[in-house]
Amino acid sequence: MTLLLVCVLLGYLLGSLPFAIIVSRAFGLADPRGFGSGNPGATNVLRSGNKLAALLTLLGDALKGWLAVFLAGFLGTGAVGVAAAGLAAFLGHLFPLFLGFRGGKGVATAFGVLTGFHPVFGLVAAATWLVVALATRYSSLAAIVTAIEAPLAVWFIGRQPEMALACAAMSTLLVYRHKANVARLLAGTESRIGQRRKAS
Repeated sequence: MTLLLVCVLLGYLLGSLPFAIIVSRAFGLADPRGFGSGNPGATNVLRSGNKLAALLTLLGDALKGWLAVFLAGFLGTGAVGVAAAGLAAFLGHLFPLFLGFRGGKGVATAFGVLTGFHPVFGLVAAATWLVVALATRYSSLAAIVTAIEAPLAVWFIGRQPEMALACAAMSTLLVYRHKANVARLLAGTESRIGQRRKAS
């Protein structure tokens, strides 16, 4: 139990690392919370115009999710510990200790967690996101569709109930965090990938 709690705490702290802020400051960019949705994430870093910074943010956010799962597995916590650590990393991104519990939407971190569960889950999620994003140029829509698909893929491909439950929890929160995007999509006012948008 102690080891499980340690892995959950470590996962949360890893998830709390705000790579959008860290990378933006390193590149001398404006605070990404001043763009688009106002969340500290790779999409808003991209809206600053620096693609490399956006890529590094995406990789950092994904890596922290993967690392939380990897460490839990390496320490031998079992399926429950691995699933709990991954979910904790995702929650850390959404409610980061270092940003007053006001974080991003968790798309990249959820991808990292899925990849940590099994690379196939990550590949399926990435393929789903890419197809929808290329077809529509809406990052938010791609994330929502992927969130709906991901728990089903984990269950039907992996037959891992603990991981499927963790994925379902992440997906529910991810879709909820996109409720404003859903409203803008329905209204036809949602920003497309690569399009700059002033903070509202």
